[in-house]
Formats: sequence, C-alpha cells, structure tokens
Amino acid sequence: MKSSNDAIEPSQASACVLVIMAKAPKPGAVKTRLVPSLSPAAVTDFYGCLLEDTLTLAHSLSDVEVAIMCPDSDVNELTRIARNKASVVAQCGEGLAAGLTSVFARFTGDHQRRVLAFNSDSPHLPRSVLEDAFESLTSHDVVVGPTHDGGYYLVGAKARHPTLFANDGMGTSSALERLLSSAQALDLSVAFAQPFYDVDVVEDVSRLAAELRLDSARAPRTAQWLKDWGLASSPLRTNTGGQ
Repeated sequence: MKSSNDAIEPSQASACVLVIMAKAPKPGAVKTRLVPSLSPAAVTDFYGCLLEDTLTLAHSLSDVEVAIMCPDSDVNELTRIARNKASVVAQCGEGLAAGLTSVFARFTGDHQRRVLAFNSDSPHLPRSVLEDAFESLTSHDVVVGPTHDGGYYLVGAKARHPTLFANDGMGTSSALERLLSSAQALDLSVAFAQPFYDVDVVEDVSRLAAELRLDSARAPRTAQWLKDWGLASSPLRTNTGGQ
C-alpha cells in the first residue's frame, strides 16, 4: 500500500491511472439524498458495496494503476477497505473540485500519463467505457463522461490544468456545462464518453436494482445487498422530505 506521501517513480508508473473519488462509508457522509427512503445505516452499507464493486471494476482493466482520492480524514478507513487494491491519497483542500484538482496534480506529473477520475457509485458501468475513455486521451486533452442529470461520472486528462475545476458547480445540474466552459477557456480539446447515470436518488437505486436483477455479475456485492434488502424486485418509494 502506498501512503499519501509516497511518490511514484516514472519508471514504475503505468501509462494509465484510474482514480476513484471516494469518501469513507459513514452515516450522514455519503448518499444523503437516499435518506429517509433508506435509513442512514442502510445507505452507508449500500455505499460500501458500491465502492467495493467499483474497485473490482477498476482492477478488471489491464495495465492500469488504481488509486483512491479522498478527504484527509478518510484515508485510514479507506486504506483498510482498499486492502492493498489501491493506493489511497489525501486530497488538498475541501470539496470535490479540490479533489479533482488534486487528482491531476498528483498523477499526471511531467510524463503525459492518461488519468481518469471516476466516481465511486457507478460500478455497473461497462468496462469498455473506461477503456474507450483512456483511448480518447491519446488524441484529446480532456475526456468527460456526462450523466443524465447535467453532471459527469468521469473526467480525464493527461496534464495538470489548475483552473479546470475552478468554476465549481459540483453537485448541480450545471456541473458539466461549467466544466466544458472552463475547458473551452483553456483551449482544451474534449472527447465524450458514453452518457450514463450514477446513483444519487431513489429512482437511480430502483433502476440499478432492475438492471442487476438481469445481470448481477456487473456489481455482485451491490446486487446481493439489494436482494437482501428486498429491493431487487420492489422499487423504493420516493420521500420528498429527503435531502
């Protein structure tokens, strides 16, 4: 396991790095919009399954280094969860924009490494989408995977662009629009990965459960959790009082 202070030697570095943007599974800290449709404890367990399956997806890629970027306070817990499957690195600053900036500052260096920052709640994404995103970086400065709600589930680059995430719209329906505006201002070429969805609200959980009922191998821990909770066959009810 590499600590957050370990440097990666150029001779040892893979040409491609997949960095999972994660938090430690703690009640009230992850997937809060699923409460109260699910209890805080259930949401925490659910997120833990998503993260475990995301790590499995990451390691299904060939010749790709896997890392986790997280808040400093979560490093120890995520190191335990990763179990030598990924280096765990503390981000500089607070919030997702700071985390993404930290990803490319840390992993691109001066060696034109192709780096993808990927969310921790889309383990059901086809592996080919990640492979194609890495390939897109051979001919583009940036690659983005849009979500259907106006955000994005991955962003990749092969160089550090300190102001790319300065126009912080994370967690809003304008996140993708703001990112593309920043890329245009920096005169960066942008490729797009397949649009997809992450799991933020109860409708997303119901959609995921329906898909995994047909193909549980896409995210087996998550599929089992949904089955154990009886959600694989019954949709969650939306509670408008949730966050």
